[in-house]
Amino acid sequence: MAAQNFLLHVHISTDIVRKMTLSTRPESVDELKRMIQDKFKLDFDFSLSYEDPDFDGQLCSLVDIEELPQKAVLKIVRPESDTSSIASDDTIILPHAMTPERIDKWPQVFPMPTFSYEVELILNEGNSTYQRTGKSLKLTRGQKHDILEALAATMHSFKAYPNDKEVSVVAEALVTHHPCLKEPGSKTGWYGWKNSLKFKMGNYRAKLSRAGFQEVAVNSGKRSKNNPDRQAAHTGIKRPKRAELNFLPNFPRGEDATSLEQLRLQIIDEVKKTDKDHILITKLMQSTFALRRKEIISDDLPVADILERWPALKMESQVNICAEFHRITNINLKNHFFAVLDQHTPRLQSIFRKKASRTGKVSDEQVDVHVRRAVVLQALPAYLQEDTSSFLRTCESREPDVVDTLLGLLAVGADPQNAMFHPVKIMVVLEGNTIIDVPTLADGFVILFALIYALHLAYPKTLVNTFDFIQKVLMGLEDEKLKPKVLSLKNDLLTEL
Repeated sequence: MAAQNFLLHVHISTDIVRKMTLSTRPESVDELKRMIQDKFKLDFDFSLSYEDPDFDGQLCSLVDIEELPQKAVLKIVRPESDTSSIASDDTIILPHAMTPERIDKWPQVFPMPTFSYEVELILNEGNSTYQRTGKSLKLTRGQKHDILEALAATMHSFKAYPNDKEVSVVAEALVTHHPCLKEPGSKTGWYGWKNSLKFKMGNYRAKLSRAGFQEVAVNSGKRSKNNPDRQAAHTGIKRPKRAELNFLPNFPRGEDATSLEQLRLQIIDEVKKTDKDHILITKLMQSTFALRRKEIISDDLPVADILERWPALKMESQVNICAEFHRITNINLKNHFFAVLDQHTPRLQSIFRKKASRTGKVSDEQVDVHVRRAVVLQALPAYLQEDTSSFLRTCESREPDVVDTLLGLLAVGADPQNAMFHPVKIMVVLEGNTIIDVPTLADGFVILFALIYALHLAYPKTLVNTFDFIQKVLMGLEDEKLKPKVLSLKNDLLTEL
């Protein structure tokens, strides 16, 4: 069968909409952007959003080309320009810092920013000289400041708190792109740049904190010479730990706590209706995202209070909790989770079966996709030698006692032995309360994973390896610092049979 064309409606501006037909899916989002630039003769930088059919046409940032629908409505999003004059280093505010959302995770290849016109001229000449003579370029203090400031801004556009390895990657990318900046006598050629970048990132965060950027401002006000009774500077730091892109965004422009509170009350009124307007609820949840994150991260509201204040997070449709995960990570949870799980299921079954054969516990092959998923997800913690007794439970009663369940999945079925695989329903339980009922065990894992992100919860202590595997291997949300058992399973998974 011939491949279907990709039909695109491209909104270039509010009054210019063009049609574009592609014979195949582009290999990457960057390639699609280049094709659009060439087709419509665009000479400016932009990002792309698309109307997501899974969320009633709500705009979603396009960062994974596999998420591009066969028929798609695309919107070109230009970066906000900052036309204000910059009086001093202490007053710098970058355009992206005022944008409510990050759209890109830390890149595999760090993009080198364009420096000031003066610095670019000097670097071009320096690189030519280095190729001829091997002589490194000596920069003035101002020129080095320009380079470090631009690199810090680019790093911050992906992550406010890059780790040591990521800063090293940036320093190495700098001297690779501009070899004239290599440090003579240095083993790596970039060790000094790495240290300078670390200090610059700290200063950059301090400036953004003073400017009111919440993601870093939440960690200000620590102990100092003038305030010796406050919390120590390096304790209680609130920062993304699971590759959250939008950890603590600022309020939308023109909104404040009072105006967003009115929208929150409107959500409550709408949820109470028998005939709910799901599209309106989704839009209101999007508008109030920053207020919700403030209450969860900055105000440390208890989970029960959060769910009472934001009842849309536990609606039966499941849309709102998955949409919340998307706002935080920019990943379509259900589509990605099921696609990757199904891709790896045959290999996982083979790995689990090999271990089970040594213990005399071999499961039969399953044909139904929901049963296959359930078999793998139930076997995963057992393979990682983790205790699921308080997390995965079965019962016959439709209204079981869950008061002692802190976090877990309860399968209700006529036959408790097969309830995980053929349930009447799967109950997602949090702090002794049923949050939502779902039809399959895999759906239960999806919703529970979304709730952990949305409510900023810790993984169950007895299942840290299981959830690390889901996060870092299946979902691809940072795979550094894998625990030995998770790393071993990942290596086995990626090894050809």
